[in-house]
Amino acid sequence: MGALGQVLLVTAAAGVGGTGLGGTAACLFRRDSSRMVSLLLSFAAGVMVAVVCFDLLAEAAPGRLMVSALGILAGYGVTAGLNRALERKERQPGKSGLLLAGVVTAAAIALHNVPEGMVIGAAFAGGEAGSGWLLAAVIGLHNIPEGMAVSVPMAAGGERRWKAAALAALTGAPTVLGAGLGYAVGAMSPAALAVVLSAASGAMLYVVFAELLPEAAELWQSRLPALAAVLGMIVGMAITLGQG
Repeated sequence: MGALGQVLLVTAAAGVGGTGLGGTAACLFRRDSSRMVSLLLSFAAGVMVAVVCFDLLAEAAPGRLMVSALGILAGYGVTAGLNRALERKERQPGKSGLLLAGVVTAAAIALHNVPEGMVIGAAFAGGEAGSGWLLAAVIGLHNIPEGMAVSVPMAAGGERRWKAAALAALTGAPTVLGAGLGYAVGAMSPAALAVVLSAASGAMLYVVFAELLPEAAELWQSRLPALAAVLGMIVGMAITLGQG
């Protein structure tokens, strides 16, 4: 196996393996309790907020505040429009909204995984094999809660568990594409990276505040879902900051 093949294989294990593990783990929880679903949705929302604040926007915003702000609004607006169009066709807006939330989250995380893969590929291309292996391991851990954030709303929205877990795993596939690009040409331009990550952030923020948290509150009128969201944010923060 050549050097590029090894890089792609390592990145696939980190990307697809990490998100797939998180998605599968989330789908193993029991779904027959509205309280459990509420806690899982809240936890996933907290993870997503941490990913947005401490990962996506941390890379996109420095020196490009206006571009990042416009990207967030664009991502939010497009997602809100898609959600409204879908709800008009469905009789059960709650479940359809959760299913769309999972799809939007999957798309946003897939976009986010491209530059992550580029970081791994660029490290190996620069002759820093040790750094590349370490980055792959850390990014694989980082992808576990992201996989959970994809599969939880999809399963709660009525999708079959194995399909939700499979889609969560597929969101890690663009990491491999990013690794190939990073190995071949280096890093994505800062301006393009800011646009992609800020738009993904806006989409994920819509999912959190318009779908996951309202649905969690409706399922269980308690303070525990709020605690689950905070815990999810702490877990997401610990893993995303651990990349540094």
